[in-house]
Amino acid sequence: MTQATALQEYPTATGAFRAARIAFVHSLWHGDIVREAYTGFMEEIVRLGFPPQAIERFETPGAFEIPLHAQTLARTGRYAAIVACGFVVDGGVYRHEFVAETVIRALMQVQLSTETPVFSVVLTPHHFHEHDVHRGFFHAHFRVKGAEAAQACHGTLESLARLAGAA
Repeated sequence: MTQATALQEYPTATGAFRAARIAFVHSLWHGDIVREAYTGFMEEIVRLGFPPQAIERFETPGAFEIPLHAQTLARTGRYAAIVACGFVVDGGVYRHEFVAETVIRALMQVQLSTETPVFSVVLTPHHFHEHDVHRGFFHAHFRVKGAEAAQACHGTLESLARLAGAA
């Protein structure tokens, strides 16, 4: 299988192939920071050989809504993978750890129940303050994490394609 072929189609759990479309779901809370992950993801996934039009972006109000969107998208069968991105911060009311843990567990459940790979760039800092230093750090950090998600997505889809070919 050539790389060009491998990037065009990927196997489903039943062995059928589907086009390598990827859904990128992100929250709008701290959207200027979260969108950096999308930028990093797009730069890297295109560098890895995916056409930009293979990526579809979806927005949710916050991170808590991401798993339902991911599940709905996975169940359509139109996507080879789903990338989820959000920024869960301590807003002064102790609930950020609950939200982050719930979102990550739900994303894992989506992945296991639909057999569609789900990649998480849902991040929860220990401390985040609305000042230039933290905002600058997390802008850069999300860009890096987006690129890392693209690498993980590409590698996983390649691995699943090899596994399907071996079956």
